[in-house]
Amino acid sequence: MRILGIDPGIATIGFSVLDFDNGRYRLVRCGVITTPAHTSLSMRLDRIYDDLSELIEMFSPDCVSIEELFFNTNITTGISVAHGRGVILLACHKHGLKIYEYTPLQVKQSVVGYGRAEKHQVMDMVRRLCSLKEAPKPDDAADAVALALCHARSSSSLLFKGENEECSTI
Repeated sequence: MRILGIDPGIATIGFSVLDFDNGRYRLVRCGVITTPAHTSLSMRLDRIYDDLSELIEMFSPDCVSIEELFFNTNITTGISVAHGRGVILLACHKHGLKIYEYTPLQVKQSVVGYGRAEKHQVMDMVRRLCSLKEAPKPDDAADAVALALCHARSSSSLLFKGENEECSTI
């Protein structure tokens, strides 16, 4: 299974392409999509859509693992990230990909084994699970790898409701 991991944003969007087969992980590529500062929101969203579409066409993932939004204190930033996330979901849907959403707590629980793990613990486990010499940089790319790992680790426990229906952890 090839998983596209996405850490949504508006200025920097982390992505990863992870192959998962027989309990083994192989990181194919990771990085970030960036949009220029001081550019209109519509232009940024257009760039995100185009760049993500190009990634999907280039790597042909089977599914997408994306982080659910978590608003802490800055609602203004959260709203623009929500715009970016919407465009990401649209691009994935338009390309026919199944979309799986995970909270930050679920990602940490899956990758580290502790839902309140610190950033450096997640980064270290990403490095270890993917047999890398160092954790991916920047942090947004490492977060995207963690999202892909989360889905890979969770997918074996997903229950299929029926032949043509979506998966569920319920």
